Amino acid sequence: MVERQSPLTPIFRPAVHSNDVGSISITLSEVTPLSIVEAACWPGLNERLTAAIQEVTGLSVDTTPNAGVVGRGTAAFSIGPDRYLVSGEEDLSARLARVLSEETGTVTDLSHGRTTFRVSGTRAEWVLSKLFAIDFSPAVFPVGEGRATAHHDIFAQIQRSDAAQFDLYVFRSFARAFWNTLCTAAEEVGYEVIEA
Repeated sequence: MVERQSPLTPIFRPAVHSNDVGSISITLSEVTPLSIVEAACWPGLNERLTAAIQEVTGLSVDTTPNAGVVGRGTAAFSIGPDRYLVSGEEDLSARLARVLSEETGTVTDLSHGRTTFRVSGTRAEWVLSKLFAIDFSPAVFPVGEGRATAHHDIFAQIQRSDAAQFDLYVFRSFARAFWNTLCTAAEEVGYEVIEA
């Protein structure tokens, strides 16, 4: 298997970037999930597909468009009719392919095509609200759920993986531009870039 390289290599520098009053309210990092796949099914077979995803990941899949669910080290997002973006363990693609027959659908490994960022800390909701037109409050966006949205032309899937922590999946080709945007949005509250 080809070793994945971070698209942030030239610009990723762990450091503290405090705000004007010297405080740090969030941490930013790049997360390297072991596997990211797209699972899709033929028309009318969505129940079989969601059952296969649940069998492999343990997640009860939310079929609402642009919504998702998060479990321990796994996530599944509805990214279109009968299509899900699923992340998890290294052998996720192979395990899903074994469970999902060709008569039901397909599994495509996207691990080389996506980048995942983690935003955590007391002001994570506030910083992300500057970029995305969705409600990040816990009552509307609780732990374990996900949303699909966009910042200008950069499509992102966002999962709330903890009370003050969000993981964002973006296309690898937009990773550097979005990373710079994320850092700029965090300057006001102060942030630290860490290795995950």
